[in-house]
Amino acid sequence: MRDTGSVQSVDRAVQILEMLARDGEVGVAGVARELGVHNSTASRLISALSAHELVERMAGTRRVRLGVGVLRLAGATAFRLDVSTQAQPVCDTLSDDLGETVNVAVLTGEEAINVCQAQGSSAVATQNWVGQRTVLHATSSGKVLLAYLDDDERETRLTFPLDRFTQRTLTSEAELRGELETVRKNGWAGAIEELETGLNAVAAPIRRHDGSVIAAISVAGPTYRLSPERVPDVAVAVVRAGDAISRRMGYRGAAEEF
Repeated sequence: MRDTGSVQSVDRAVQILEMLARDGEVGVAGVARELGVHNSTASRLISALSAHELVERMAGTRRVRLGVGVLRLAGATAFRLDVSTQAQPVCDTLSDDLGETVNVAVLTGEEAINVCQAQGSSAVATQNWVGQRTVLHATSSGKVLLAYLDDDERETRLTFPLDRFTQRTLTSEAELRGELETVRKNGWAGAIEELETGLNAVAAPIRRHDGSVIAAISVAGPTYRLSPERVPDVAVAVVRAGDAISRRMGYRGAAEEF
Protein backbone atom coordinates (compact mmCIF):
# COMPACT_ATOMS: atom_id res chain seq x y z
CA MET A 1 0.00 0.00 0.00
CA ARG A 2 2.87 2.31 0.80
CA ASP A 3 4.37 1.68 -2.66
CA THR A 4 1.04 2.46 -4.32
CA GLY A 5 0.83 5.73 -2.41
CA SER A 6 4.37 6.65 -3.38
CA VAL A 7 3.69 6.02 -7.05
CA GLN A 8 0.52 8.09 -6.82
CA SER A 9 2.46 10.96 -5.23
CA VAL A 10 5.08 10.83 -7.98
CA ASP A 11 2.35 10.84 -10.61
CA ARG A 12 0.69 13.85 -9.00
CA ALA A 13 4.02 15.68 -8.74
CA VAL A 14 4.61 15.15 -12.45
CA GLN A 15 1.11 16.43 -13.18
CA ILE A 16 1.94 19.61 -11.25
CA LEU A 17 5.08 20.15 -13.34
CA GLU A 18 3.11 19.62 -16.53
CA MET A 19 0.44 22.02 -15.29
CA LEU A 20 3.05 24.70 -14.65
CA ALA A 21 4.66 24.10 -18.04
CA ARG A 22 1.24 24.65 -19.60
CA ASP A 23 -0.02 27.58 -17.54
CA GLY A 24 3.16 29.29 -16.35
CA GLU A 25 1.96 29.70 -12.78
CA VAL A 26 -0.86 28.34 -10.66
CA GLY A 27 -2.24 28.61 -7.14
CA VAL A 28 -2.44 25.86 -4.55
CA ALA A 29 -6.22 25.79 -4.89
CA GLY A 30 -5.92 25.39 -8.65
CA VAL A 31 -3.51 22.49 -8.23
CA ALA A 32 -5.83 20.82 -5.73
CA ARG A 33 -8.82 21.28 -8.01
CA GLU A 34 -7.14 19.83 -11.10
CA LEU A 35 -5.67 16.90 -9.21
CA GLY A 36 -8.87 16.27 -7.29
CA VAL A 37 -7.16 16.44 -3.88
CA HIS A 38 -7.42 18.56 -0.73
CA ASN A 39 -5.53 21.83 -0.54
CA SER A 40 -3.29 20.38 2.18
CA THR A 41 -2.25 17.50 -0.12
CA ALA A 42 -1.50 19.92 -2.95
CA SER A 43 0.54 22.06 -0.58
CA ARG A 44 2.61 19.06 0.57
CA LEU A 45 3.33 18.06 -3.02
CA ILE A 46 4.39 21.59 -3.88
CA SER A 47 6.63 21.71 -0.81
CA ALA A 48 8.35 18.49 -1.90
CA LEU A 49 8.95 19.87 -5.40
CA SER A 50 10.15 23.16 -3.92
CA ALA A 51 12.72 21.34 -1.76
CA HIS A 52 14.36 20.14 -4.98
CA GLU A 53 13.98 23.59 -6.62
CA LEU A 54 11.65 22.13 -9.25
CA VAL A 55 9.04 24.75 -8.35
CA GLU A 56 9.32 28.07 -6.59
CA ARG A 57 6.76 30.04 -4.61
CA MET A 58 5.99 33.52 -5.85
CA ALA A 59 6.53 36.15 -3.15
CA GLY A 60 3.40 37.45 -1.47
CA THR A 61 1.06 34.93 -3.12
CA ARG A 62 0.04 31.29 -2.84
CA ARG A 63 1.01 30.76 -6.46
CA VAL A 64 3.97 28.80 -7.78
CA ARG A 65 5.94 28.48 -11.00
CA LEU A 66 8.66 26.22 -12.37
CA GLY A 67 11.97 26.55 -10.53
CA VAL A 68 15.62 26.54 -11.48
CA GLY A 69 15.87 22.81 -10.80
CA VAL A 70 13.92 22.20 -13.99
CA LEU A 71 16.49 24.21 -15.92
CA ARG A 72 19.25 22.12 -14.38
CA LEU A 73 17.60 18.88 -15.51
CA ALA A 74 16.78 20.30 -18.92
CA GLY A 75 20.37 21.46 -19.31
CA ALA A 76 21.68 17.96 -18.66
CA THR A 77 19.32 16.52 -21.26
CA ALA A 78 20.12 19.26 -23.77
CA PHE A 79 23.82 18.53 -23.35
CA ARG A 80 23.37 14.87 -24.26
CA LEU A 81 21.10 15.68 -27.18
CA ASP A 82 23.56 18.31 -28.39
CA VAL A 83 26.50 15.91 -28.25
CA SER A 84 24.62 13.24 -30.15
CA THR A 85 23.39 15.75 -32.73
CA GLN A 86 26.85 17.19 -33.34
CA ALA A 87 28.51 13.76 -33.30
CA GLN A 88 26.23 11.89 -35.68
CA PRO A 89 27.61 13.15 -39.04
CA VAL A 90 31.20 12.60 -37.84
CA CYS A 91 30.33 9.10 -36.62
CA ASP A 92 28.70 8.32 -39.97
CA THR A 93 31.82 9.39 -41.86
CA LEU A 94 34.18 7.48 -39.57
CA SER A 95 32.04 4.35 -39.78
CA ASP A 96 31.97 4.56 -43.58
CA ASP A 97 35.75 4.99 -43.69
CA LEU A 98 36.56 2.12 -41.34
CA GLY A 99 33.63 -0.19 -41.95
CA GLU A 100 33.18 -0.69 -38.21
CA THR A 101 30.59 0.39 -35.65
CA VAL A 102 31.14 3.81 -34.06
CA ASN A 103 29.59 4.94 -30.77
CA VAL A 104 29.65 8.05 -28.62
CA ALA A 105 29.28 7.58 -24.87
CA VAL A 106 28.91 9.93 -21.91
CA LEU A 107 29.49 9.35 -18.23
CA THR A 108 26.54 8.55 -15.99
CA GLY A 109 27.25 7.47 -12.44
CA GLU A 110 29.56 4.45 -12.46
CA GLU A 111 28.82 3.57 -16.10
CA ALA A 112 28.99 4.96 -19.60
CA ILE A 113 25.83 5.35 -21.67
CA ASN A 114 25.85 5.37 -25.45
CA VAL A 115 24.05 8.35 -26.97
CA CYS A 116 24.98 8.05 -30.66
CA GLN A 117 25.84 5.24 -33.08
CA ALA A 118 26.80 4.63 -36.69
CA GLN A 119 26.66 1.04 -37.89
CA GLY A 120 29.64 -0.21 -39.86
CA SER A 121 29.21 -1.88 -43.26
CA SER A 122 31.33 -4.81 -42.09
CA ALA A 123 29.09 -5.62 -39.13
CA VAL A 124 27.72 -9.14 -39.29
CA ALA A 125 24.57 -8.21 -37.38
CA THR A 126 23.01 -4.87 -36.48
CA GLN A 127 22.93 -4.08 -32.77
CA ASN A 128 21.61 -0.79 -31.45
CA TRP A 129 23.83 0.36 -28.58
CA VAL A 130 22.11 3.72 -28.11
CA GLY A 131 20.82 3.93 -24.55
CA GLN A 132 22.87 0.91 -23.49
CA ARG A 133 25.09 1.22 -20.41
CA THR A 134 28.60 -0.23 -20.25
CA VAL A 135 31.21 -0.57 -17.53
CA LEU A 136 34.05 1.92 -17.38
CA HIS A 137 37.19 -0.09 -16.64
CA ALA A 138 36.77 -2.72 -19.38
CA THR A 139 35.81 -0.51 -22.34
CA SER A 140 37.79 1.97 -24.40
CA SER A 141 35.16 4.70 -23.95
CA GLY A 142 35.01 4.07 -20.23
CA LYS A 143 38.78 4.37 -19.91
CA VAL A 144 38.74 7.72 -21.72
CA LEU A 145 35.96 9.03 -19.49
CA LEU A 146 37.81 7.86 -16.36
CA ALA A 147 41.21 9.12 -17.50
CA TYR A 148 40.15 12.75 -17.72
CA LEU A 149 38.29 12.96 -14.41
CA ASP A 150 39.93 14.65 -11.46
CA ASP A 151 41.33 12.23 -8.87
CA ASP A 152 38.56 12.62 -6.31
CA GLU A 153 35.76 12.14 -8.81
CA ARG A 154 37.47 9.10 -10.30
CA GLU A 155 37.71 7.47 -6.88
CA THR A 156 33.95 7.78 -6.33
CA ARG A 157 33.27 5.76 -9.48
CA LEU A 158 35.63 2.84 -8.86
CA THR A 159 35.41 0.01 -6.35
CA PHE A 160 38.39 -2.34 -6.21
CA PRO A 161 38.82 -5.14 -7.01
CA LEU A 162 37.04 -4.59 -10.31
CA ASP A 163 34.79 -7.11 -12.05
CA ARG A 164 36.49 -9.47 -14.48
CA PHE A 165 34.79 -10.19 -17.82
CA THR A 166 37.60 -11.95 -19.70
CA GLN A 167 41.15 -13.06 -19.00
CA ARG A 168 42.33 -9.68 -20.32
CA THR A 169 40.16 -7.47 -18.10
CA LEU A 170 42.14 -5.07 -15.92
CA THR A 171 40.93 -5.67 -12.38
CA SER A 172 43.64 -4.34 -10.07
CA GLU A 173 44.05 -0.76 -8.96
CA ALA A 174 47.68 -0.61 -10.10
CA GLU A 175 46.87 -1.98 -13.55
CA LEU A 176 44.03 0.45 -14.15
CA ARG A 177 45.90 3.49 -12.86
CA GLY A 178 48.79 2.69 -15.17
CA GLU A 179 46.41 2.26 -18.09
CA LEU A 180 44.69 5.58 -17.44
CA GLU A 181 48.05 7.35 -17.30
CA THR A 182 48.84 5.86 -20.72
CA VAL A 183 45.47 7.07 -22.04
CA ARG A 184 46.21 10.63 -20.97
CA LYS A 185 49.70 10.43 -22.49
CA ASN A 186 48.57 9.00 -25.85
CA GLY A 187 45.22 10.79 -26.12
CA TRP A 188 43.29 7.59 -26.81
CA ALA A 189 42.37 4.29 -25.16
CA GLY A 190 42.28 0.72 -26.39
CA ALA A 191 40.42 -2.31 -25.09
CA ILE A 192 41.74 -5.62 -26.39
CA GLU A 193 39.22 -8.37 -25.58
CA GLU A 194 38.64 -6.85 -22.14
CA LEU A 195 34.84 -6.79 -22.16
CA GLU A 196 34.15 -9.65 -24.59
CA THR A 197 36.47 -12.27 -26.03
CA GLY A 198 37.02 -11.55 -29.71
CA LEU A 199 36.01 -7.85 -29.47
CA ASN A 200 38.47 -4.96 -29.64
CA ALA A 201 37.85 -1.22 -29.45
CA VAL A 202 39.60 2.12 -29.46
CA ALA A 203 38.28 5.46 -28.17
CA ALA A 204 39.24 9.13 -27.98
CA PRO A 205 37.94 12.10 -25.99
CA ILE A 206 35.36 14.66 -27.03
CA ARG A 207 35.72 18.09 -25.42
CA ARG A 208 33.41 21.03 -24.94
CA HIS A 209 34.33 24.67 -25.41
CA ASP A 210 36.37 24.92 -22.20
CA GLY A 211 38.48 21.86 -23.02
CA SER A 212 36.91 19.52 -20.45
CA VAL A 213 36.15 15.99 -21.66
CA ILE A 214 32.42 15.40 -21.88
CA ALA A 215 32.19 12.24 -24.00
CA ALA A 216 34.17 9.57 -25.82
CA ILE A 217 33.95 8.36 -29.41
CA SER A 218 34.85 4.72 -30.00
CA VAL A 219 35.25 2.23 -32.81
CA ALA A 220 34.66 -1.45 -32.06
CA GLY A 221 35.08 -4.56 -34.16
CA PRO A 222 36.00 -8.24 -34.02
CA THR A 223 39.65 -8.99 -33.39
CA TYR A 224 40.12 -10.60 -36.80
CA ARG A 225 39.35 -7.21 -38.40
CA LEU A 226 40.31 -4.75 -35.67
CA SER A 227 43.49 -6.56 -34.66
CA PRO A 228 45.85 -5.30 -31.93
CA GLU A 229 48.32 -4.43 -34.67
CA ARG A 230 45.73 -2.29 -36.45
CA VAL A 231 44.55 -0.46 -33.32
CA PRO A 232 47.20 2.32 -33.35
CA ASP A 233 46.36 3.21 -36.96
CA VAL A 234 42.64 3.22 -36.22
CA ALA A 235 43.33 5.36 -33.16
CA VAL A 236 44.67 8.13 -35.42
CA ALA A 237 41.32 8.28 -37.23
CA VAL A 238 39.34 8.09 -33.98
CA VAL A 239 41.33 10.94 -32.42
CA ARG A 240 40.72 13.07 -35.52
CA ALA A 241 37.00 12.31 -35.28
CA GLY A 242 36.96 13.23 -31.60
CA ASP A 243 38.70 16.50 -32.43
CA ALA A 244 36.14 17.20 -35.15
CA ILE A 245 33.21 16.72 -32.76
CA SER A 246 35.01 18.82 -30.15
CA ARG A 247 35.24 21.69 -32.64
CA ARG A 248 31.53 21.34 -33.32
CA MET A 249 31.00 21.63 -29.55
CA GLY A 250 32.94 24.90 -29.50
CA TYR A 251 36.44 23.68 -28.59
CA ARG A 252 39.18 25.54 -30.47
CA GLY A 253 42.18 23.51 -29.37
CA ALA A 254 42.00 21.10 -32.31
CA ALA A 255 42.83 22.55 -35.69
CA GLU A 256 42.84 19.69 -38.21
CA GLU A 257 39.72 19.24 -40.31
CA PHE A 258 37.90 15.91 -40.53
